Amino acid sequence: MPTLVTGLLTGLSIIVAIGAQNAYLLRQGLTRNHVGIVVGICIASDLLLVNLGVAGVGTLVSDHPVAVSVVRWLGVAYLAGYGLMSLWRARRPGSLEATDGHRSSRRTVATTTLALTYLNPHLYLDILLLGSIAATHGAARWWFSAGVCLASALWFSVVGLGAHAAAPVLARPATWRILDVLIGAVMLLLAARLALG
Repeated sequence: MPTLVTGLLTGLSIIVAIGAQNAYLLRQGLTRNHVGIVVGICIASDLLLVNLGVAGVGTLVSDHPVAVSVVRWLGVAYLAGYGLMSLWRARRPGSLEATDGHRSSRRTVATTTLALTYLNPHLYLDILLLGSIAATHGAARWWFSAGVCLASALWFSVVGLGAHAAAPVLARPATWRILDVLIGAVMLLLAARLALG
């Protein structure tokens, strides 16, 4: 159970960021434009990629123990950098509002979501990072993976389906400041834990 919770918190700290994919999901949720398609693609993609990352890195680690050290320190650098960027963003937070009433077709929404998901280079770094963190849990790495997948399903469902109701709150820069500070703190904590083994 602690490994599942660690996976859940790690997954949330990585997923909860104002990136292109989340901004698009928020926008579709605010305008209620095929939000179910966006949520479904985001969750299915994360389930696939997280489990592939955990399986692949787990195999790599068992065959090449030196790889653990290399990936671990790359993960520390990435987490620390991401955390610092989140804290930096909190100094001048943005806001998100749906300003136009234009409705896109299902095909356009699906294509855009797939592009924002699979053409994002940070996605692959995140998957490698999650796989390397999961590998440190040994045989319990699949519980860690389940926690990350649960975080993904929860986050995308809540954001997509709750965005319209939360429109007044999401328009406030203070909301994004709080989110960025929390994300930055969690990322730096994870970097420290990973660095200390």
